[in-house]
Amino acid sequence: VISRAGMMFAARRLALRALGRRTLSTKVDLFTAHDQFIPRHIGPTDGEITRMLKTIGLSSLDELVEKTVPAGIRLGRQLSMGEFTRPRGEVEALEHMRALASKNVVAKSFIGMGYHGTHTPAVILRNVIENPGWYTQYTPYQPEVAQGRLESLMNFQTLIAGLTGLELCNASLLDEGTAAAEAMAMCHGLSSKRNKFFVDKRVHPQTISVVECRAEGFGIEIVVGDYATAKLDDSYSGCLLQYPATDGAVLDYKPFIDAAHSVGAKAAVAADPLSLMVLQSPASFGADIAVGSAQRFGVPLGYGGPHAGFLATSQTFARKMPGRIIGVSIDAQEKPAYRLTMQTREQHIRRDKATSNVCTAQALLANVAAMYALYHGPQGMKEIAARTHASATLLATGLQKLGLEVGSEGVHFDTVRVVVPDADKTLAAGHADHMNFRKLEDGALSLACDETTTPEDIERVWKVLNGGAAPAFSAADVAKEMPGGGDLLSSTPFKRSDEPMTHPIFSMHRSEHQLLRYIHKLQNRDLSLTSSMIPLGSCTMKLNSTAGMIP
Repeated sequence: VISRAGMMFAARRLALRALGRRTLSTKVDLFTAHDQFIPRHIGPTDGEITRMLKTIGLSSLDELVEKTVPAGIRLGRQLSMGEFTRPRGEVEALEHMRALASKNVVAKSFIGMGYHGTHTPAVILRNVIENPGWYTQYTPYQPEVAQGRLESLMNFQTLIAGLTGLELCNASLLDEGTAAAEAMAMCHGLSSKRNKFFVDKRVHPQTISVVECRAEGFGIEIVVGDYATAKLDDSYSGCLLQYPATDGAVLDYKPFIDAAHSVGAKAAVAADPLSLMVLQSPASFGADIAVGSAQRFGVPLGYGGPHAGFLATSQTFARKMPGRIIGVSIDAQEKPAYRLTMQTREQHIRRDKATSNVCTAQALLANVAAMYALYHGPQGMKEIAARTHASATLLATGLQKLGLEVGSEGVHFDTVRVVVPDADKTLAAGHADHMNFRKLEDGALSLACDETTTPEDIERVWKVLNGGAAPAFSAADVAKEMPGGGDLLSSTPFKRSDEPMTHPIFSMHRSEHQLLRYIHKLQNRDLSLTSSMIPLGSCTMKLNSTAGMIP
């Protein structure tokens, strides 16, 4: 038996379909693309628009504009867009964008600064990043229809908590810079009467800029200096350190953090998560907060962002954490169930208690990072970290053989500092060979290796820094001479002594098909545009066209 409401619903759908039908014609306009964007993506049909206009007593959309938009701000003529005035179809638009993209020079980046090349596993690229079952989901406010995504975000939190050694991690932030700003705000919130915050000069420059900008609104004085000589007092709420430093040095921050704690200041550490597979965790040397970016865990550079930032801390400071925290509970059937345990935006709780008033998550990219960790597992992640470190050691050893001054205050993980006779000339030579280097403030260069760095890439760097002449040695020759076989960390106190990825989930889905099945199992536990309309806000990618996702 069909209810009256069901009959009305069916009748309404039939009426809408009838209104949406197009009148077929044999007339063809060869100068207008048939795959226009508007009919596929703009909801109201011509029939619906006519009905809505009639309801409000108007005859056209032009008349609607005339009655609602003040004449003083209207253009008063047809918009001219030159060659783009004629509407282009989706296929034609994509061809044009590919032609534009082909003009770009794709250079090999050695810049680093928290942005690194990475290999996105094909199974993740195709089944998560390019899958509308993952990229059209809405924020998981309703756990009943978001169990898959919540489980994946819990994996992300578990991963970061293990790497940083801290108890609690949120379900991603916007990027490393904003995560550092949130850490500063946390420190200030814990000691609101202290109006100073120390930032070490070795922090990535873009992070310093974001922290300084955010501090203005709080009335916090940012003091940028050298941790090795700085003396904090009870006017400081906290400090921010980079691990490894922006020039690549791995430094011992424990004495400084102990001194900060002695005057009641908190310590935040911006850490490279890949380095934490082989380096001691921030918690091990006293960090109260750890922040960073998970970009190098399979997330494409994407013109510099966005990327999934993170913030981890101890249970003690849970109520001051920004963003969202996923937790595990028990449902009505007494089975484990995931939910948003904490939400700290002002739309969720009293405004004066909120720790953030911005959109504080990159859930899709956090899920990519979590799947990357599942795909590689603990051993695979260690191998990537060890390979990255060995590449930097190979690079440094070859530069030393060329007679260049290499190194900084401490050992390196993935970034090497090198002094060259003329930094600007070397940068230009690198550009000419499609390689990007970074110039430090003191005129030296820093060169960062990553998962994608090959011995051939390193030989190209040697050639550029050798005045354009190929060295008399090869990467294979230098590899035989590398100290420690390329591992400079094992003989230092910085070598990690515990296992960061001990949860069984990281060892369960190592084959491609195992991960594929897991991805789709989680997807089937979620609501997205692949199964339903979502009557909520539009702050996700769910309204993007497929064509818009291709380039």
